Amino acid sequence: MAKKQTFADKSKTKEKDDMVSIKCVVSVFDEDTQSWKFREKMVRVKSAADLAGMKF
Repeated sequence: MAKKQTFADKSKTKEKDDMVSIKCVVSVFDEDTQSWKFREKMVRVKSAADLAGMKF
């Protein structure tokens, strides 16, 4: 009989990258509606120290 593959076995075979995913939330003032809107996006960086020099 064949060995059944478990979820743990599948996750071990995937190669982990050294990138960190960070959610960035930016506020933007909308002149048309006279209100604040919040934009969010996921950013991948090599390390959290790289965020100090980033502009959004």
